[in-house]
Amino acid sequence: MDNHGPAGLTLRGLAGTLHLLAPSCGPVRLVAVDGHAGAGKSTLAERLAAEAGGVPVVHTDDFATHEDPFGWAERLTAELLVPFAAGRGATHRVYDWAGRRFDGEKAVPAAPVVLLEGVASGRRALRPSLALTLWLEVDPLTARRRGIRRDGPSLAHFWTGWSAAEDEHFAGDPTRPFADLLVHQTEDGYRAARGPFGHGG
Repeated sequence: MDNHGPAGLTLRGLAGTLHLLAPSCGPVRLVAVDGHAGAGKSTLAERLAAEAGGVPVVHTDDFATHEDPFGWAERLTAELLVPFAAGRGATHRVYDWAGRRFDGEKAVPAAPVVLLEGVASGRRALRPSLALTLWLEVDPLTARRRGIRRDGPSLAHFWTGWSAAEDEHFAGDPTRPFADLLVHQTEDGYRAARGPFGHGG
């Protein structure tokens, strides 16, 4: 398959472009992988990271909490972006969703490319530090059905609250209009096409 063309970049083709981006946060090219909860962002990020040679992946779920699922921008900035901007590796706390508390830490090197995966990873407060923003093009209803099917009926109540918070966040701070690339799932993988922000494709 061609990497370029009307259908856009394959995942391998996209991975091959990441190291060509200008550094955006100190020496790091920070790439956001955003989309609705349940869309498949974690899987996309894992596969993209592997295609790019095993680059680090940071999950916004490690910063979010039950009480404030989208109030993590300052925490992520302090624990991840500030060290990166200074050319240092970062160590951030990890939220335990079962224990409902921060428990443990994760070290992230200031690698040439780091993926930041999660709902709102392309939010307004982080955009100045991003080299590229990807939006996984799955509609909210389909994504939520996938998420509920993945997590099981016991967490259906959690999804009700999460969906309301997600809708509120994106109403005031949408990512999709600022995405560089829209990533579509296809029968043979993924294709990344030019997004509203007008890069790539």
